[in-house]
Order: sequence, then structure tokens, then C-alpha cells
Amino acid sequence: MTATTDGSTGAPGPRAAAASEPTDTPPAPPPTGGDTFSAAERAAQRSIDFLLAHQDPQGWWKGDLETNVTMDAEDLLLRQFLGIQDEKTTHAAALFIRGEQRDDGTWATFYGGPGELSTTIEAYVALRLAGDRPEDPHMSRAAEWIRAHGGISASRVFTRIWLALFGWWNWDDLPELPPELIYLPSWFPLNIYDFGCWARQTIVPLTIVSAKRPVRPAPFALDELHKDARHPNPPGPLAPAASWDGIFQRLDKALHRYHKVAPRPLRRAAMSSAARWIVERQENDGCWGGIQPPAVYSIIALHLLGYDLQHPVMRAGLESLDRFAVWRDDGARVIEACQSPVWDTCLATIALADAGLPADHPALVRAADWMLGEEIVKKGDWAVRRPRLAPGGWAFEFHNDNYPDIDDTAEVILALRRVRHPDPSHVEAAIARAGNWTLGMQSKNGAWGAFDADNTSRFPNRLPFCDFGEVIDPPSADVTAHVVEMLAHEGRSHHPRTRRGVEWLLAEQEPNGAWFGRWGVNYVYGTGSVVPALTAAGLPTAHPAIRRAVRWLEAVQNDDGGWGEDLRSYRDASAIGHGASTASQTAWALLALLAAGERDGKAVERGIAHLAETQREDGSWDEPYFTGTGFPWDFSINYHLYRQVFPLTALGRYVHGEPFAGRNGG
Repeated sequence: MTATTDGSTGAPGPRAAAASEPTDTPPAPPPTGGDTFSAAERAAQRSIDFLLAHQDPQGWWKGDLETNVTMDAEDLLLRQFLGIQDEKTTHAAALFIRGEQRDDGTWATFYGGPGELSTTIEAYVALRLAGDRPEDPHMSRAAEWIRAHGGISASRVFTRIWLALFGWWNWDDLPELPPELIYLPSWFPLNIYDFGCWARQTIVPLTIVSAKRPVRPAPFALDELHKDARHPNPPGPLAPAASWDGIFQRLDKALHRYHKVAPRPLRRAAMSSAARWIVERQENDGCWGGIQPPAVYSIIALHLLGYDLQHPVMRAGLESLDRFAVWRDDGARVIEACQSPVWDTCLATIALADAGLPADHPALVRAADWMLGEEIVKKGDWAVRRPRLAPGGWAFEFHNDNYPDIDDTAEVILALRRVRHPDPSHVEAAIARAGNWTLGMQSKNGAWGAFDADNTSRFPNRLPFCDFGEVIDPPSADVTAHVVEMLAHEGRSHHPRTRRGVEWLLAEQEPNGAWFGRWGVNYVYGTGSVVPALTAAGLPTAHPAIRRAVRWLEAVQNDDGGWGEDLRSYRDASAIGHGASTASQTAWALLALLAAGERDGKAVERGIAHLAETQREDGSWDEPYFTGTGFPWDFSINYHLYRQVFPLTALGRYVHGEPFAGRNGG
């Protein structure tokens, strides 16, 4: 297909995807005469026209979900492992990977970020598979940097697992993950449901891989990536036995001993049970959980158990991975880690409605129809913790019935409420189911996580295996805020569960007045989510928590009138609230300030002017910076539709006012 340039897709159906380059359209002229309101009206109309032009005929929107080159490198490694590599795909993937290399020879995990060791190793190996030579200047620079930063032995576990598949790393030098884990009951520590759903879907197939320990013949050596090729994994000291790290290190040693003596019948039964668990969770489109990593590891695990590549499960799985590929006009092939149509569609619906599009506009009705068709009315893994709760909600992706998420469900309800649908009873029934499901997914502390209730065990993060990203799904301020906002707009401001959510949010406010952002970068996102929720739930704009948030946002506003926050804020407190201005983060700050009653304030005027000045003639904004997160710092996301939907929402609320006042029902 021919890729578009805005992060949306023009082709019908879920196989479509788009390119990630910015447009060449020049910025729109800046506001003249100080008429911020008129500039906001014009910018909003251009943005409305842009979004309407990029809606799929079926009713959905989907922007690119840009991550980093590990997706592309691992896709090539998978094809090498399965023996299905082809010259066209290899060349196209290498073209993209090569183009993302930094001048110092490294690869980063986000735009403008530092070189990252594991990402650089995986990219290097992928280019070796594509035929690049170690002596090539770009490769030798990468290898030199890798050695200087510890070599392969300093990389994360997942990278070393990929290398072990080809004998480039010793399986004995990896943390053990026994398939018998599948038999631990849900009340037992470290059972699979103690892990977040994304980790759970990855760990179960990896238990099979860990047990099988396959090695495919390596097409070349990787001695140049070790600090000392004669001693690739120098031993290090164990942590003190009385510490948590020491306990889990010794547990891992015990599991390695168990691997050698595990009863064969029990091990075979455990692997069969794990395989059955995997197959039962394959989605209708062939993927697992709507995300690439579990699909990749599930295919490897089933292949090791004898599933032929032509088996329907395997064939569907491989075809699903092809749908994550974006073919760019320059011939490069880019792999999305995930696709976000439900999320993008509900946010686009909210933006258009808040910008003044009539509630019965055909585009909004089509979007509502599509969202209603995506409702999930069967139980998934969340029911392990909530077995008596009736289903009803939405996932993030085209197909992910096992893992609806609370964030999407709250925002879809908010979107549906903005549409005058010709079948209101259908809408009411879906909202009733989803609202009750969301209430039932509240965690014990009064807040909400993304996929599961009370997914807060501290043990999974202690495992030597879990050295990358988040592996549990505790409640977060941004998800809780979206739920509270939804419940308030549903007339449940005084519902006991809503009040507990409000109390939790107030207790989570940082001393500086901001809130942490789990799924968006970072405190600007958290604050932009929480303040509208609190005011919708009835907190007066004069409340001390609201005033503290306003003061913080005003203090971190950039000189150009916008807001930005770099991903380094997850690691470096001095970066909190600081970064180059982006359209999405500027919009988040404005949404908070507008909800706080600051519409006529100087900060809002400057922020609106910034959006108007930086908008392009076609109604879009450019945003190379990553403002979304999969895992804070470890896995960053550039949602290409964020730069469109959030600025339009802010402009719309500036021009038309807040969309709802919180209703005071029970």
C-alpha cells in the first residue's frame, strides 16, 4: 500500500497501516492582532477537516504506533529461527534499521534519546543477518560502543534469549523459567496471574522455550560484541542472602538444578498445559493480546512443540504479524508493536465533538457504530480476580477479546455519550454493561489499573528474569482519573467507588502539585488527566489540590507558550516538566488549566496561541517526540494521532467550554 503522511490510514480494514514521516506542509500563519479566540476557531476547523478526511470508511481512526528497532530486529531473528526469511523483507527491514542508527553507532529507544545497549545489540545482529559486514564503518562503530558498555553480558535477559536461540549465548547463563509455573494456583506467589497481562502472555510461551533450550546453527559468530570473547559471561557476586535480590538469585540457582532433574512426565504435561493456555488465547485474527511480543514467543513455543508452520494456529499467527508491518514509500518496512484503533477512535470522537461537530454528524455516528461493534461481552483473564463480575468493555486493538482494558472502556463511554445515535437503546445497554464492569474492576486501594484488579504483587519484579519494563499492573493516576471522569459524567459523582477514586487521586498528588503519568509522558500527562477528572467529580476549582496543579503547570510552561516533558523525567527528577514543546503535551496542560477555570489566564492564552502558530496548513501538527509509554523509560511510544486529537480537544474546549458539568447522581 502507499503510506500516508499523517499517521492515519486511508485503506479500509485492519490490515492497513501508515508511514511515520512528517508532512512537508508549512506551518499555518500565526495569529494576528492578538485575537487568540479567532485563531483557535480557525485552527480547530482545520483540525476537524483533517481528522474527518482521515477517518476509515468503517468508522475508525488509527495512527501509527512508533516504537524502536527491536521490533524489526526480532522480526528478522524470528524469520531466521523459523527458516522463513526472504530477501525482500530482510532488505526492507534492514533499510529501516540502518536509517535509525545514530552518529555514534548506537540505536535509541525514543527520538532524541541516548544510545541503548540491548537495542543496539539487536539492531547490529539484525543487520548482520541482512548481510552488513562487521568491518563496515557503521557496524564497527556499533560494535565498539557495545563493547565499551559491557558487551552482550550487560544486555537485558530478553536480548540474551534471542541470542541463545542461535548459540550466541549459553542457556545455562540465563534465568530459569520452568513451565510448571502454569500449575501454580492463583493464590500462590508468582503464579502467572500475578504478572501484568502483557508479561503473562510473554512468560507462558517462554517457559516452553526455557525448557526446550533450542539452538539453531548460527550463520556467523558474534565475538566482536563481547568485552572478552574468551570469557563472555564473567561471574559476578551474589547479593546478600538476606536481601530480596539475594533470595531470588538463589531461587534461580535452585531452579537451574531442578531443570536437570525435573520429572519428564511432569515437564511434558506442563508444556502441554502451557501450549493449551496459549492456543486458547489466540485471537480471531491470529494474534495474541493484540501485541507483537507475545505473538512472536507463542509462535516459537508452539513450533518447538511440533506445530508445523502450516498448522492453522501457526499460519494465522504468522499472518497476524504481517499485519503489524508498515511499508514506507522509500521501501523500508517498519514493525508496529501494537495497533491502537479503539483508543484512537474514541479520542478522535471526543475531540471532534468537543470542537463543535454536531452530535449526529455522520462521522461521529459511524465511529459510534464501529465502537459498539467492538464491545467485548465475554470473560477474559481479568475474571480470575473478579469471577462473578459480568463482562462489558473495550480493548485497545482490533482484536483482543481476552484483555479489555479499563482506560479504553472509560474513554469509549465518554465518546459514546457525545454522539446522538439513531439506536439509543443499543448505546445505553453497552454503556451500562461497561460502566458496571469498570466499577467492579476497582482495586482494593480505591484506584484502577489498566487490565486487572489488584495486580500489585511485589514478587514478579524481583525475579532475575524480569529486568526490563513493568511486569505488574498496579493502579495509576491517569487510568484512575479517566474512570473518575467517566463516572462523574455518568451521574455517579457521589457513588462510593467514585469518591474512593477521588480520595486516592488526592493522596497521590506530588508535593510540586503534579501527578505521575504511567501511560503518557509524564507529569504533564498525569496532571492533564487528573485535573479534569477532579473538577468533573465536583471538586471546586479553588480546591488546594487544583490550585497546586495550576501553579505547577504555569511554572513549567516553555517560553514559546507550549509544554513539553522529556522521557528522561522517569529517571531524572531535574527533567520533570521540562522538554521541547509538543502539540500533545501542550494540549494536556491546557485541558487541565481549562478544567481548573483558567480559560482567561495568560498561560492558557499563550498555550492556545502556540497550538495555532505551530499548526500546519493542512490542519495537522508535527511531533517527532515520544509522548506515550508502554513501560516508563524502558519502552516508549509515539502515537501519531496524539498530535491531532489532543490539540483539537483543547482548542474545542477553549472555544466551546467544558463538554459536561459533573452530574451529581449516585
